[in-house]
Amino acid sequence: MAKFDVTTRSKNGQWVNEVEGANELSRSFGSRIEAISEGSEFAHKHSSRHAIEDAEPSGGITDGGAPGEAPIIVGDKPHRQDSLPETTDENGFPLENPAGG
Repeated sequence: MAKFDVTTRSKNGQWVNEVEGANELSRSFGSRIEAISEGSEFAHKHSSRHAIEDAEPSGGITDGGAPGEAPIIVGDKPHRQDSLPETTDENGFPLENPAGG
């Protein structure tokens, strides 16, 4: 690929236009149609190529990561100040039903 060539692809539940050799010009979009339209316009403006990589729709925006990787956790889990039992462990994963049901 040459500088300013654009690739439109699905990435972490969003559609992105990745610009070769100018990562700062890469953008993300909420829909495939919008990303393709903007990618084509960008490529035409810069006399470059535009490639579209098709992907199955994911149905939602995700944080990424591969299956089996630990989830991304921001900050420490606060300690409860009430008498209710914890519902998640220190990694944010659900505990078994604390009500016993």
